[in-house]
Amino acid sequence: MLKDQQTLTITNLTDVDSAEIPGQDVIAGLSSNPRYLSPKYFYDEKGSQLFEQICQQPEYYPTRTEASILKASGGAIAHVTGPCEIVELGSGSSTKTRILLDAYQLAGHPLRYLPIDVSDTMLKETAEKLLKEYPQISVHALAGTYESALQVLPKKQLPARIIVFLGSTIGNLTPGECNDFLAYVSQILEVGDYFLLGLDLQKEIAVLEDAYNDTQGVTAAFNLNMLRHLNQRFNGNFNIEKFSHAAHYNKQKNQIEMYLESAVAQSVRLETLDLTVEFEAGDRILSEISRKFDIADMTRALASHQLNVVKAFTDQQQWFGLLLCQRI
Repeated sequence: MLKDQQTLTITNLTDVDSAEIPGQDVIAGLSSNPRYLSPKYFYDEKGSQLFEQICQQPEYYPTRTEASILKASGGAIAHVTGPCEIVELGSGSSTKTRILLDAYQLAGHPLRYLPIDVSDTMLKETAEKLLKEYPQISVHALAGTYESALQVLPKKQLPARIIVFLGSTIGNLTPGECNDFLAYVSQILEVGDYFLLGLDLQKEIAVLEDAYNDTQGVTAAFNLNMLRHLNQRFNGNFNIEKFSHAAHYNKQKNQIEMYLESAVAQSVRLETLDLTVEFEAGDRILSEISRKFDIADMTRALASHQLNVVKAFTDQQQWFGLLLCQRI
């Protein structure tokens, strides 16, 4: 059982994650037809900051809608799980997680929080703030990818554990990747543990497309920053001014597709990777998909991985859903 005292541990898994040859996924993606890049390249320090700004844009409904659901359902979640340590995937600034922490604190449960994020800077800053806000909290932050961090989770100090995956980040995965991810989560959890999943639901196309084309251009800056990040990582010469942001909804696949579009014919070199890429005007790089879901379909997918939906929460407009699952 967790002792009633404040603690902080930060584990950096950069060395573990770098076991793969750096940039091989970039070579594969930019050499394919159609071209693509992994969304992980959004998240250098600037990219993480820009994403936090996206979440504040009036068109970007997912953050505020999910937060409202958490505020309404946090007490019920804490009641169902009982004392439960919170493992969050892609924690960022932990803004919405504070709603859960408040609910667990109000229920009289000990606070044990294990945030996972690729940005060690963001983790450190957030952990320091949480220590000031919650005098009895124990924080064990892990800087790295989901896979590497979940492999080295410390032993449970509370009766149960809940893996929290908010923001409908699961929508960035293809159907095959989603299936593999749910299988992995099921494998990591022990019987009786929990999984809290945020889902952006299918809705009017105009609402969806506006969310990824905000009038302030923050999403565009976030998308283009991926190229700047590649320049820094791999000694590249992407000219950001010669690319533009594009995002539209694919009705057949029920997903937003975000692209980086070349404005002119140009040649780009990534020196570290010994890679030269030729673009024609209008050529695109797929930088992200964001799938939109149906609760009944996802409930069946979760059940196929021994993740039983205990309770589904949604907002009045049914724009977003939170599924509380238990490993059976």
